[in-house]
Amino acid sequence: MERFFKRKASTTESSSAPSMPYEIDLNDLPWDPADRKKISEYHPNRRDEIRRKYLLRGPCQPWGHAFPKKKIGIKRRSFCPAWFDQYANWLEYSVKTDRAICLCRYLFSDYYVGQCGSDAFVTDGFNSWNKKERLGLHVGDINSFHNRALKIIEDRISQDRSIAVAFHKQTEKEKNEHQMRLNASIKACRFLLKNALPFRGHDESEMFISKVMFLETLALIGDRNEDVGKVILKRFPTNDQMLSPSIQKDIAACFANQILKSMRKEIGDDVFSLLVDESSDVSKKEQMMVVLRYVDARGIIKDKFFGIVHVTGTSSSILKSSIDTLFVEHELSLKQVRGQGYDGARNMHDEFNGLKALILNENISAYYIHCFDHQLQLVVVAVANKHDRVENFSNMLGMVINVVIASCKRKDMLRQSYKDRVQAIGKCEIDTRTGKYQELSLIRAGDTRWGSYYKTILSLIALFPNVVEVLQYVEEDGDNGFTRTQATVLSGKFRNCDNLDEANGIKALDREDRYSKNGRQMTNITNCYYYKFDTFNTVVDMQIQEFGDRFSEFNVSDLLKLSELYPQDFSHMKRIALEKKLNMYYFIVRQDERFANLNGIAELARLLVETKKH
Repeated sequence: MERFFKRKASTTESSSAPSMPYEIDLNDLPWDPADRKKISEYHPNRRDEIRRKYLLRGPCQPWGHAFPKKKIGIKRRSFCPAWFDQYANWLEYSVKTDRAICLCRYLFSDYYVGQCGSDAFVTDGFNSWNKKERLGLHVGDINSFHNRALKIIEDRISQDRSIAVAFHKQTEKEKNEHQMRLNASIKACRFLLKNALPFRGHDESEMFISKVMFLETLALIGDRNEDVGKVILKRFPTNDQMLSPSIQKDIAACFANQILKSMRKEIGDDVFSLLVDESSDVSKKEQMMVVLRYVDARGIIKDKFFGIVHVTGTSSSILKSSIDTLFVEHELSLKQVRGQGYDGARNMHDEFNGLKALILNENISAYYIHCFDHQLQLVVVAVANKHDRVENFSNMLGMVINVVIASCKRKDMLRQSYKDRVQAIGKCEIDTRTGKYQELSLIRAGDTRWGSYYKTILSLIALFPNVVEVLQYVEEDGDNGFTRTQATVLSGKFRNCDNLDEANGIKALDREDRYSKNGRQMTNITNCYYYKFDTFNTVVDMQIQEFGDRFSEFNVSDLLKLSELYPQDFSHMKRIALEKKLNMYYFIVRQDERFANLNGIAELARLLVETKKH
């Protein structure tokens, strides 16, 4: 029969669509129109839910975006945000291509194949900003393709006209039971999210004794409420239990959206700082973490996690594009950024430098600011090491860590030696109070971590007899001559150690004895005087002097110079008036006792709002 009949050619749509439906995360659908695939490229079974997701999101309308201008004729023109109000239900704007798109035609162009024409709103996008009348021509008359697509949207959004309602009229009892199941699932999700607990496990079968956290929490809710217990879990068909992983993800996404909306509301049109870091998850997918730092209406400084964005690479252009997309989705703009900060790790140093430059090109007030905590800690360590005795002690501390925990074998020796000491608790030889003698290890100090040197010293004191034992082993059976020499030097210093805890087998220092220089030469000062005045007080004085040089007295002229760095916020006329206002403001605040003895800029910001002096 094939000889007499021609086979019907398959349509482009069916050939381009995938043969099997694949898993799609609806929350990761591209926001910018330039990044979207055609609806016809998705599997037919998934198109309706993708359309529904885009309809719930609404058109991509980046209100806060700084729309670029281009020369058309003799004038420079750009997209007009007021058009979003006039065509709110369909007009979209692509930040990446600087073009306007029609959401209706994107979603339903495959319904009327061949009837879309060559309208710019459907093909490449509209960018003739001097021809506003084209927007009205695109809408057309009542039977135009645009209006027919808009009618489909209205029918899909309306609950009463939906197919589900038409074919399945639920009774009031069924609706109430469904609502109770949904509320129970929401409560379970809220509890797990609030306590950072996992939802799912590796085995969710009926035979498994310990169910996953979500199901266990839901069962507990049913046990506490008899009415809820009658309508949840296995008491209803599997297609109406509100238990599927996709429903759990949707509920969690709703909570996340509510939190992001509250953050967006707190920020409003105000400014904020941008903090970015990268990491990869267990599946080795590259991700970018975004944190926003801002001051809320009460003057409280907040650092809020804003989201994790999957990125296809770690180049500066890809990171910048991902940030643009995230900001457009939540109606934020890079023009609001007044500072940017990054981790600065070696593996991302060059990429973050490129990202910093791209953001500065778009907003000259988005200055890069290194972490002040790191800077301050580096200053503290560097100044302390200018004192010879402190520097020698720091070097010896680092040498101990390197020798004792340089290999897995020595780490195991240290743990076993400590374990043997802990077993002596039964003989009442050591203290057994809460928190004492848990499994310990030597902690390596870091110049950018607050309190790390102090923690290193505490761990050395607690493990001192065990450290000495490991050093003796290295001294006798070390891997090489250099390591054995280091162990010999350290063992000699520890034998003459002059200030450690007697409970750890070391004789405590007599504070009133004369100080012995180099362990041999006696001096005319006491140990207390040397360590307190010649060492501790001297280092503190050095720190105070260094901080005094770096952080000078308040100066109005410095604030005026600071205002010059933000031309978008302070015009030339505002800076002229600012000098007089600052002098008067400085005088008024200094007379107010409430501003005395504040612990940092966070308390200052909060108090300024409370006293309405902001």
